[in-house]
Amino acid sequence: MCGITAIYCENEELTPSLLYYSLFSLQHRGQESAGISVFKNGTIKTKKGLGLVSEVIKNSDLKNFESKCGIGHIRYSTSGSSSLENAQPFVVKSKVGTVAVAHNGNLVNHLRLRKALEAEGSIFVADSDSEIIAHIFSKSLSRKDVIGSLEVLTNLLIGSYSLVILVNDTVVAYRDPLGFRPLCLGEIENGYVVASESCAIDALEGKFLCDVKPGEAVVIKNGEMEKFKVAESKEEASCVFEYIYFARPDSIIDGISVYDARKNMGEELARESPVEADVVSAIPDSGVTAAIGFSMASKLPYTECLIKNRYVGRTFIMPKQELREVSVRLKVNPIHKNIEGKRIVLVDDSIVRGTTSKKIVDMIKKAGAKEVHMRIASPPIISPCYFGIDMKSREELIAANHSVSEIAKILGVDSLSYLSLDGLLKALKRCGRNKSYCLGCLTAKYPLSWSEDEK
Repeated sequence: MCGITAIYCENEELTPSLLYYSLFSLQHRGQESAGISVFKNGTIKTKKGLGLVSEVIKNSDLKNFESKCGIGHIRYSTSGSSSLENAQPFVVKSKVGTVAVAHNGNLVNHLRLRKALEAEGSIFVADSDSEIIAHIFSKSLSRKDVIGSLEVLTNLLIGSYSLVILVNDTVVAYRDPLGFRPLCLGEIENGYVVASESCAIDALEGKFLCDVKPGEAVVIKNGEMEKFKVAESKEEASCVFEYIYFARPDSIIDGISVYDARKNMGEELARESPVEADVVSAIPDSGVTAAIGFSMASKLPYTECLIKNRYVGRTFIMPKQELREVSVRLKVNPIHKNIEGKRIVLVDDSIVRGTTSKKIVDMIKKAGAKEVHMRIASPPIISPCYFGIDMKSREELIAANHSVSEIAKILGVDSLSYLSLDGLLKALKRCGRNKSYCLGCLTAKYPLSWSEDEK
């Protein structure tokens, strides 16, 4: 999971600020590194580094990045280490000019592709799968046009990939044929914006035009925007975890309001797993919307038992376990008055490793809760994700190795229930659109197949 954005704007002075603010609105999708690339003076100029958008890109940088077109990226690593070398966009030379690529997704066959490219003489500076995409695309541009080069990518890549690309002064956006990762198109004054989520378009006061369809490319050059169908697929497989946890609740992905989806999940959970309690509360922030839905359906009052420190990032996407554990202690603080002597229904969106949940339950019990009943607004995560969520092995997934009753004992709760898979799909269908999803982490059944040695 990463965040990507692309800007085309006739007002060159605005482009760097538009890139900055669109990336800032996607900061929830990654906290390890940030970067922008623009086409300037006949070449592509890039600024990237480790840290948040505001730490990497300073006001003093913006004047030096004035251009009609640019792309941006924020990173959350799934392939490749947390290092400066893996910060994006990646820039490579091509026979037709300079190419910059920013990628959201994960390739399961990246090792095989890398070995083949190295045998042909390609030199890599990073260990990220995204650099492989840059090399393949730039190489094919010497023989084919942009759309033909995207067809080459599609034939070679196995996995998930939403891309924004600069080919000299041309902006290209592409979404893989299954549509694993979100991508949308908006119109701004004097130009266009492409971004991972619609909240980035809203931040620029733009007009949402459409989601980029699976297998579809958007090409913007000299102020003209065209769409091309690059690849067909029999079905979609957008990541269900976007709706459960990752996307911002004010985003709309493939016609579905993330807020409505999460509220519906909470309502379905309340119907499936009622409990006698005094109040409903959430583990902030991603559990809040589902908790509101649970409260509405159960008629139990919603209250805040935990206050989040807004200056701590999302613990799930911290790159190392030690950082997650420290971050939990800093992340939330209990409101003792709302907890003491109460039977509390604690709602969260999911449990991956159990690190955050156990520490928060301990915190609430020490604050005087009479009972803690945990309700999870998604099914148990039982299998690794190979397409861009940092859940690489069954060993780290608490639900892959323990029953629900065992997890309840580990977390120290009085009861624990998860939303059923049928309940999850029902909640999504209630949003008004019937579509198919990648449910691999919940079912161990994946929409793509590949050889074992490529995992």
